[in-house]
Amino acid sequence: MSLRILRPGLLTTIQDRGRRGLQHLGVVPAGAMDPVALALANALVGNRDGEAALEATLIGPEIVFEEDVLVALCGAQFDARVEGTALPLDRPIFLKAGRALALRRAIRGVRAYLAVAGGIAVPPVLGSRSTYLPARFGGLEGRALRKDDVLPLDPNVAGLSSMRYEKLSGRGVVRAGLGTVRWSAPALTLPDREPILVHVIEGRHYTEFDADSKRRFLDAVWQISPDSNRMGYRLAGAALARPQGGEILSEPTCLGTVQVPANGAPIVLMADHQTTGGYPKIAEVAGADVPRLAQLGPGGTLRFARCSLETALELRRALNARLASALRAIAWEHGQ
Repeated sequence: MSLRILRPGLLTTIQDRGRRGLQHLGVVPAGAMDPVALALANALVGNRDGEAALEATLIGPEIVFEEDVLVALCGAQFDARVEGTALPLDRPIFLKAGRALALRRAIRGVRAYLAVAGGIAVPPVLGSRSTYLPARFGGLEGRALRKDDVLPLDPNVAGLSSMRYEKLSGRGVVRAGLGTVRWSAPALTLPDREPILVHVIEGRHYTEFDADSKRRFLDAVWQISPDSNRMGYRLAGAALARPQGGEILSEPTCLGTVQVPANGAPIVLMADHQTTGGYPKIAEVAGADVPRLAQLGPGGTLRFARCSLETALELRRALNARLASALRAIAWEHGQ
């Protein structure tokens, strides 16, 4: 059972939660830029949290399914349509075989996740189906999807989709030929307005920057540059200076590390970041704010707010609690 890519969109890849525990071997976790939206999409179609889905960026793909499927689209708000009919977002949708689903432009946010009952069944590499673009492995041939690509699904996707939708159909509704439900999952990571506020902890080299640079880092409104990608967000704004200069030894990096190269323009490391780096680290983004940051695209704006490790942990606990509550509500609807 499969789906076919009729139009690939700007950057569409296969992603799951990523490869954990391998960074000491030079393999970063990678995976979904917005793992919260991925978890909600998988839950809506009755999948386990770690199943692979499509990650669409800014301009999404057009696809067609070989069999009846239960799908869900979460994350960014896309103008998504099934043969001209608007696709309801953040809820399970039962699609008949042969109907084309088109994700046009993102209206709010930049990344959305399309989950299918049973997941996308490409072979796992190092325990994950995520596409790691810099090293060209995982997903489908380690690359972004192209026109006429065919992706394998669960062999029993039609039966699985029908069974799961039947559990929901008592509280469901048919809209313009699309089987769906009256409720929806919350959008937990979409920014309400810009600039968004991103909490940061002092980085390893924070004290080496001069007072004006530290003030500018926290006071400036930063803009995401067009040359940003899944490896890192380059920020345009005031240049930051490290008076003592000199090179530093390369050392481990992680998701959310804010590096400052010689030109003084910060780079926030994202899902496909390198495992080590030799640029000074001015800050580390609180983990709870990374999924929301991932929903900003080129031209998006943000401000940094300094916080303690304890505050960062509290932010993570609060986000995890909201996500867990949403997942419990979805599981109840599925009768789990």
